[in-house]
Amino acid sequence: MIDLSTSNLTAFGATVFVFVVLGILSAVQAVLSTRTSQGAVAWAITLVTWPFIAVPAYWIFGRNKFQGYVNLRRDRTSDAIDNLDRVRDRMTPYIVDLGSRFGEARALEQLAWMRFTRNNDTRLLVNGQATFDAIFREIDAATTYILVQFFIIHDDSLGRQLKDRLIAKAKQGLSVYLLYDDIGSSGIPKAFVNELTAAGVRVTGMRTTRGWRNRFQINFRNHRKIVVVDGRIAFVGGHNVGDEYIGRHPRLSPWRDTHISISGPAVLATQMAFVEDWYWATESMPTVSWEPQPSDEDDKIVFVLPSGPADDYETCGLFFTHAINSADERIWIATPYFVPDEGVITALQLAALRGVDVRVLIPGIPDKPWIKLAAMSYVRQVIEAGVKVYEYGDGFLHQKVLLVDGYASAIGTANFDNRSFRLNFEITVLTIDDDFTREVEQMLLTDFENSTEITAEQLAARRWWSVAGSQIARLFAPIL
Repeated sequence: MIDLSTSNLTAFGATVFVFVVLGILSAVQAVLSTRTSQGAVAWAITLVTWPFIAVPAYWIFGRNKFQGYVNLRRDRTSDAIDNLDRVRDRMTPYIVDLGSRFGEARALEQLAWMRFTRNNDTRLLVNGQATFDAIFREIDAATTYILVQFFIIHDDSLGRQLKDRLIAKAKQGLSVYLLYDDIGSSGIPKAFVNELTAAGVRVTGMRTTRGWRNRFQINFRNHRKIVVVDGRIAFVGGHNVGDEYIGRHPRLSPWRDTHISISGPAVLATQMAFVEDWYWATESMPTVSWEPQPSDEDDKIVFVLPSGPADDYETCGLFFTHAINSADERIWIATPYFVPDEGVITALQLAALRGVDVRVLIPGIPDKPWIKLAAMSYVRQVIEAGVKVYEYGDGFLHQKVLLVDGYASAIGTANFDNRSFRLNFEITVLTIDDDFTREVEQMLLTDFENSTEITAEQLAARRWWSVAGSQIARLFAPIL
């Protein structure tokens, strides 16, 4: 029987009043701070109409700035800022002025607070076995310190191989640091972490909710995958630490992914991204070297672009837009999630309309069907303008690769979606080098051979419920 006593009615009325007030205040805040007018209107209407549901959702999913991290960067007395200034000074002898090549490259340098540098070498690592063979080889050869950061770390065969190697190096007296994302690696057992810490490995999650003002920030992720050894070599790319990344997933194998190794001054820019994240999570600085180690083997121009929700601008999305607008002949993109915003869609359409060879490679076998469903609405939009979209058919495609004309390629952790553009900490390595670009080109040509082009006729033949499902999924694209 429902209790209609006066006290219960009073408590219920008070609760309703509180949520209505919070809904109105949150709606005002959304109007003042939400990035787009469409998003502001959607949040405002929902917050006022359904405050019981919308208020908690807004304070978890409605924020696109990691304010605590922003404040850390503004603290000019912090060790992280001091290191950044020092790194810039030490990299001065290796700075390259690209001028108008790759658009106005100076715009990217202002986004990253770093410059393009020469005397670097980059190596293409195709798929998991080649990637982890190279990473483990360098970890085994480390003499001073090791920095490891992954979005996902599993306690499986590959995860235990990494753990055992880090423990062995820590016992040899090296400084070993391991940083993971709390949500991405939520399944990691305490025993796994305890074994590492007992051996002297310093381990922490990203701790995005650290501090009372940040306690609702569970929607931000640290999606970076970084390994740095002795300040001499760095690894960045799409692979996480799990058996699926070396082809052991029952449904998604063979897993198609790409990583890159860097040696030279650009390693320090990669290291800086790790150090800044570590400083946020622990309020302490890793013991590392900031002395540039130029490559003896090559002289590639490399630019490292960290991006995330603490940036002044939407760095990741701006990078992709800049790259697309810089293309004269071709722009090829490989991504597991194709859910871009309207600005990037417009850039792709304009590139195709001005005669650029625009190709987008997406998975034929999705790991997240609802995201693939949302992607199909964007696919229809770009195909109409002349963009060619291909579905990869040989396992799950997880690589994040971009190719511009015949001289530039980017490999990193960022997907082509709102989460990577605005909510995730990401890192991208841009290489300006004709020979390396040809290697990436040949890799992607092989991928296209294992793919099927999506045609306008196929899209027109889709059932009404599939089209409706795509449009509905698209509405939720900003938080997928």
